[in-house]
Amino acid sequence: MAIDLNLDLVNVAPTAKPPVCRIMDYGKFRYEQQKKEKEARKNQKIVDLKEVWFRANIDEHDYQTKFRNVVKFLNEGDKVKASVRFRGREIAHASIGQKILDRLSQEVAEICSVERAPKLEGRSMIMILAPKSNT
Repeated sequence: MAIDLNLDLVNVAPTAKPPVCRIMDYGKFRYEQQKKEKEARKNQKIVDLKEVWFRANIDEHDYQTKFRNVVKFLNEGDKVKASVRFRGREIAHASIGQKILDRLSQEVAEICSVERAPKLEGRSMIMILAPKSNT
């Protein structure tokens, strides 16, 4: 029948039982599929990982500035890697960095969730925050 109509026999659902085939123009079918895939890629949100650095002896104003950046990144749908960098002998006072990250996680608790709790890695203490889904 497909040859008589000068069209192609296209297997549109090979996993179905029994497989579904249609008589259509294969070039047009492929073009439509590519168009759908392109549209799906365009509507897809790519989640970036933004990093914000804190220091162990950060002043209040500097903290507030970085806090606003964290909130902005989370509202845009990006994950945030908050890290406290220790220089020199500051590493002996890792509890100060823990307090900074705990304070940050408490202040942004309503718009995000802690994906990874604060953990000391080398000379940095790292915490990862993920935005809460809007569903």
